[in-house]
Amino acid sequence: MFFFDLIEWILRKWIKNIGPGPIVAAAFIGPGTVTVCTLAGVNFGYSLLWAMLVSILITIILQSMVVRIGVVAQMDVAQVLRSEIKNPIYNYALIGLVLMAILVGNAAYEAGNISGGILGLETLFGDFQMTMGDFKINGYSLLIGLIGFVILSIGNYKFLERFFIGLVLLMSVSFLLTAILTKPDLAGIMKGLLIPTFNSESILTIVALVGTTVVPYNLFLHSSLAKEKWTNKEDLSIAKTDTMVAIIIGGVVSMGIIISAAANQSAEILNAVDLAESLRPLYGSLAKYLLSIGLFAAGITSAITAPLAAAYVVKGCLGWKDDIKTKRFKAIWIVVLLLGVLFSTVGFKPIEIIKFAQVANGLLLPILACLLLWMVNRKSLLKEHTNSKFQNLIGILIVGFAFFLGAKGIASVLQLI
Repeated sequence: MFFFDLIEWILRKWIKNIGPGPIVAAAFIGPGTVTVCTLAGVNFGYSLLWAMLVSILITIILQSMVVRIGVVAQMDVAQVLRSEIKNPIYNYALIGLVLMAILVGNAAYEAGNISGGILGLETLFGDFQMTMGDFKINGYSLLIGLIGFVILSIGNYKFLERFFIGLVLLMSVSFLLTAILTKPDLAGIMKGLLIPTFNSESILTIVALVGTTVVPYNLFLHSSLAKEKWTNKEDLSIAKTDTMVAIIIGGVVSMGIIISAAANQSAEILNAVDLAESLRPLYGSLAKYLLSIGLFAAGITSAITAPLAAAYVVKGCLGWKDDIKTKRFKAIWIVVLLLGVLFSTVGFKPIEIIKFAQVANGLLLPILACLLLWMVNRKSLLKEHTNSKFQNLIGILIVGFAFFLGAKGIASVLQLI
């Protein structure tokens, strides 16, 4: 009983002081995360749960760094890059890389986010195709795009917070109930969490699990939202708690997907929809519906956060003073959202653009990790809130892992491995 009372107390305190944490958690639990976690569970059972645990720890550390920058320095990561890197060549080159990686990447992945939401709806309600001349248009794509447009158009931060809390809780309930329905082996879960195992077959899946959780654009988005939410240094502890609790919840959701998928280790399962169908004969229709609802929620959350993050990155990189309600801020997220709807509606898969985005993000993550470590050691920015020696040691390890992750991701895209 003490454990559940403790959880209830933590959640009540978190909800009372809620911040941008749920938005960040919702951003990394997208269709890509659902698919990667599904394949991890199907192919390797519980044995890669430790990799998700490591991913969550890395995410908490990096996101806590950007929250510290946002709350203490009252600047987002893009603004710090623009103002603190004095060499104009390095400044323009880095800002150019960031803009390309985030704008092109988010526009390309937006199609994947919307497509993930479509898969969840199609599993629940069947196809919704509309014919216009020689073109077939997926009606669900237009529906998800419309939902995203309405939510972002409201332009109210408090509303966004509440909306994403609801969706994160919906995903949590959906995926965790599915995991419980499969009657998992608790001893196997603990072994998978605490005993790292890997081989040549699982290494790319491990890289994918970390890569889909540690999202570069979340670093920009979180710092922007944190400085808007909290304006006093005294709020830093609340901001850190908000970050930690939200990301842990997101990590538990991801683990729930892995556990659910581990119940059916079949080579025929390629995504969450296949998993939903395969679980129905074993655990009833409820498992199918829960997974499908979770997949839809994952798609819609990422479909909203990706355009929002792109707009914040452009704002910071170009030095705009705009807020979420101004016209040119809206213009950025509208373009990203429309491109995602267009690609997913007509069935066009921008493979080359996605490959470029993966390469750019593979380059961006280790560079950002290095820059973050540099930022949180600058007394001109953070005063007494700079890193301790232990925090720097952990940061250096994360930077090394980020370079490994980026190299593996780029190499896989270029088919070098």
